[in-house]
Amino acid sequence: MQFEKDFKHQFEQYRQLVENALDASVPLPAVPWPMEGRPCALAEAMRYSLLAGGKRLRPVLLLASFHILQENLGEALPFAAAIEMIHSYSLIHDDLPTMDNDDLRRGKPTSHKVFGEAMAILAGDALLSDAFSLMLQSRHPHAWEAMGIIAGRAGGSGMIAGQVADLAAEGQPADEAALLYIHQHKTADLFAAPILAGLQLGGADQQLMAKGQVYAVHLGLAFQITDDLLDEAGDMQKLGKSIGKDKAQGKLTWPFVYGLERAQKDAAHHCALAAQVAASMGEKGWFLREMALATLDRKK
Repeated sequence: MQFEKDFKHQFEQYRQLVENALDASVPLPAVPWPMEGRPCALAEAMRYSLLAGGKRLRPVLLLASFHILQENLGEALPFAAAIEMIHSYSLIHDDLPTMDNDDLRRGKPTSHKVFGEAMAILAGDALLSDAFSLMLQSRHPHAWEAMGIIAGRAGGSGMIAGQVADLAAEGQPADEAALLYIHQHKTADLFAAPILAGLQLGGADQQLMAKGQVYAVHLGLAFQITDDLLDEAGDMQKLGKSIGKDKAQGKLTWPFVYGLERAQKDAAHHCALAAQVAASMGEKGWFLREMALATLDRKK
């Protein structure tokens, strides 16, 4: 598939491919209790969060990384859909009363507000499990390696580790080391997962994989610092979620530790470093470069 060299246009084409794949990944059963497949109530809860919109940054990053090396994006789509399923599961669980206790996500009531806490937990569990089933069914020759990357970055030494540290740091004094740990794992690891998996699926060499890792860290930090800033002074209508909750809950954020001015400078710094690394990936790295530069200007 060929794309024009226009960032917004190409992003939208990647995103539409992802939307179609997500819709197909969790079909709605014709009967409440099919003998094979998901119960209708579970499918409804899964689809509610999975198809609620959002930027689709992570699956787009996977497709863009794969596209540096290969043209047939259909080969990478199961993995792009899977990474968004994992991201959606993490948001469902993040919003629960025992975690961040959020009532709004992507401009809609959170899953547990609509379906109850038990079904929200189960919908998240199913999205996580079914993501790996979807990747396995792809039978891609590098499926195992890509799944290993995603599992490692999403699991107990990756995103979950960051979430544990985030909870432990609530209400605690400013701690630079803890802040970096949280941002690198809770956020940057779920950027590294699609970027490295996409490159792996495309057959990248070690040098390109190393560049992908550095790019992902800087992009993830830039994204989370910007997210911290938006929580301080963002527009709830544009964000589609509550603002001011980080401060209210005593979260360890970049503005809390370094102040607003330093946070803005650090976000720009990491965006610039990510763009620099993407530029070194060759002509086909242009989209990742533009993605990094666009992160600084995000409003939602």
